[in-house]
Amino acid sequence: MDFTTVDRAGTHCSKWDGLEEKFGRADILPLWVADMDLAAPQVVQDAMRKRLDHPVYGYALYTETFYQSIMTWYQQEFAWKIEKEWIIPEHGVVVSINLAIEALSEVGDGVLIQTPVYPPFFSSIQNNNRKVLENRLVFKEGRTTIDFEDFEAKAKEAKLFLLCSPHNPSTRAWNKEELEHMVEICHRHEVMIISDEIHSDLVFGASHIPTAALERAKEITLLLHAPSKTFNIAGLNTSYLVIPNPVLRQKYKTAHKQSGLDNGNLFGITALEAVYNDGKTWLEALKVHLILNREYVKGFIEAQIPEIIVYEHDATFLMWLDCRGLELEDEALAAFFIEKAGLGLNSGSSFGEAGSGFMRLNIGTGKEMLEEAMTKLVSAIKAKRAQGRIDV
Repeated sequence: MDFTTVDRAGTHCSKWDGLEEKFGRADILPLWVADMDLAAPQVVQDAMRKRLDHPVYGYALYTETFYQSIMTWYQQEFAWKIEKEWIIPEHGVVVSINLAIEALSEVGDGVLIQTPVYPPFFSSIQNNNRKVLENRLVFKEGRTTIDFEDFEAKAKEAKLFLLCSPHNPSTRAWNKEELEHMVEICHRHEVMIISDEIHSDLVFGASHIPTAALERAKEITLLLHAPSKTFNIAGLNTSYLVIPNPVLRQKYKTAHKQSGLDNGNLFGITALEAVYNDGKTWLEALKVHLILNREYVKGFIEAQIPEIIVYEHDATFLMWLDCRGLELEDEALAAFFIEKAGLGLNSGSSFGEAGSGFMRLNIGTGKEMLEEAMTKLVSAIKAKRAQGRIDV
């Protein structure tokens, strides 16, 4: 299968066509927003073309085949049997986060998050007039861990816990012991869990554990997922929730109905069924490609840029780079990558103060683009070393 970089310029994509607005210049390599520069699976392209042959693109239904494809995927990938009635189709995971906060909490309630974290976690809480409670993750010697003492202290104030599993941006795939510990604390303090698991199909070296599959979590968890990151179809805005508890499920359905989001994306439904039914072979090949990209970047940086520490990479097509060894403030660090290296990454501080000194790198592209990026980065750092400092 071909995993070379696809030219996306001029396709109205935010990653490439939004460079000027995002970084102030358009002549840099974009390695930021979480979609890939790789062609979607052939099964998606074929299914979309077949549907395009019918000239009417009206309102779409979520049919039995839609639900069955999700149920089959969960059984196949996670050895978890879910029921059709547990599934609620939605228009995106961020939509689900907002509606779930609205449905399960009141204005002023505390919502616990583990920072640094995906920026819409912050905005979804703040826009719904809830209180952000931060449990800062611990970054030490290339590994990300949880401060459970602080987690429990914050849980005592919380109504909801927004879990990111696998975690974005740190890429940690929480193990069973960690998940069970968090779930137990939430049980103890009557905290409901909204679990964003959009990256769960891209876990390396271990199996992803759906939070709601844990016995103690089943009654308090809303699981959010989509094929969008896995199969590079984010622009089709099609996701779903898995909610085993009928009371929580009905509360979410009420909020969803009030939102007016009644109809699905015709092509998103088509693509979801295609990848969940026939995308497994492509996904396994993609994982191999991403592992090779990860090992290339890790090896290059460790050999030539000791100022940067590459953190463990459990999951996703993202990498979490500890750049504190460059001794630059966040604004200067971002400027160095843009102005001196010609690279557009996500600044760690954009994921909250806990991400200060880090950068997030997207490796969901062809290896040739990563080779160019690493060459540009090491050249910029060598130039600054020659001046006796790293600055902008």
